[in-house]
Amino acid sequence: MRLYPKVIPIISREVVQRLMQDGDIEVEPMRVADAEMDLSAIMREYLANEERVNQATREALERRGYDYSKFNQVKREMADVRGFKMGDEGIEYVINQMIEFLLISRNVEEVYAADNILRQKIHQVMKKHLDVDEEIDKEARSRLKHLQEGTSAFDIEYNKTVEQIRRARGLI
Repeated sequence: MRLYPKVIPIISREVVQRLMQDGDIEVEPMRVADAEMDLSAIMREYLANEERVNQATREALERRGYDYSKFNQVKREMADVRGFKMGDEGIEYVINQMIEFLLISRNVEEVYAADNILRQKIHQVMKKHLDVDEEIDKEARSRLKHLQEGTSAFDIEYNKTVEQIRRARGLI
């Protein structure tokens, strides 16, 4: 699962609405937008940290003289060094941050549900919006059946195709 900037406000809005509708949290009507913005800030901070890891990865590739085919491997190293969680672990980290926020925020009057219930509901909302990666991957691979997977030509065309699909869907 990957978090895209464009879906952040949608996720925030749906999380707050769902938790309010289910009676898991109480938010004054005048503070709903603030609560949504706070959840958005958590996700934006995660993306900012990811970008810092990406920048460190690019710099490490240059220093080591590696080509970009080793980007993911080096990115994992950079993330581990910084204690940055990626992928599903990153999503769990963001969800934990959201739960912490709900418990201490001035914008949330009361939290009635247990952490595990909040976690499950937030995860459902996020999964709905973040599973786009798997769909994009399948579509890109189906478009590139003429290329042999694992070759540099495939990797280059795959990345271009994924970017085109994301642009077409308004994700970037």
